[in-house]
Amino acid sequence: MQTEAEVRAWLRSHGTETVRHPGGTLYAHLCRVQERLGALGHTTATQSAGLTHAVYGTDGFDLALLFWGEREALRDLIGPAAEELVYLYGSCDRDRTWPDLAANRTVADRFTGEVTRLNEDQVTPFVDLTIVNELDVMEQDPSLLTANRAYFTGLFTAWEPVTSPAVATEAHRLLNA
Repeated sequence: MQTEAEVRAWLRSHGTETVRHPGGTLYAHLCRVQERLGALGHTTATQSAGLTHAVYGTDGFDLALLFWGEREALRDLIGPAAEELVYLYGSCDRDRTWPDLAANRTVADRFTGEVTRLNEDQVTPFVDLTIVNELDVMEQDPSLLTANRAYFTGLFTAWEPVTSPAVATEAHRLLNA
């Protein structure tokens, strides 16, 4: 497992500072997500996952920095627990997962088609990472907030039973502003 500075250097070496993203670059977004997760009390592993959450691409952001079949490389960089969260996040088929996530605690894998039941210790970090990511995007591009406020208000309300109190408060703050 590498230091945060080494992980950030790895991200920069993979071009994240040149990829446009709401709020500037993908690198800036990844750093903001990591920092917000830390400020909201998440573990180092969850923060590391926040910093690298887009490495395999996502259902909403198709650019992959690393092929999902090369998971060992990311495990060596951020550790197994953080990498598992990054894989779950990146592989998540949002249409099949998000509507019933709080109730069934499963993630449909867009790469393999498999459905994985989250362990109790994975549910809140997964949900919180997802929410923090979406909050950052909407804060950086207020037009996305305007266009998606009702959808995310309903979704995040449904997820409240499995969301940390700190992240739920952040979501309410932004969506009810």
